[in-house]
Amino acid sequence: MAEYTQRVSTQVTDAVTQANVKVLAESPALSLSNLYQTISQTLSLSAQNAVMAQQQTNVIHQATTTQGVSLLYSIDTLSMGPSGSKRP
Repeated sequence: MAEYTQRVSTQVTDAVTQANVKVLAESPALSLSNLYQTISQTLSLSAQNAVMAQQQTNVIHQATTTQGVSLLYSIDTLSMGPSGSKRP
């Protein structure tokens, strides 16, 4: 079998080397930016969940207050017995 020895152009090897170095150099910055985006999305979702829970709690409190006021208004306050003070 014949062995082929090919010479690779230095321009090609330089381009490949520079591309590899560029990828390695950008990796820490990209990983940190992904981390920051993930953390910011997580925090915004938790804030959104807190607001939603507060809104639902306000709806429940309003319904409870409405039921309480309705109950107070529905109580019969008419007195059937004699009054406590007698008039001469």
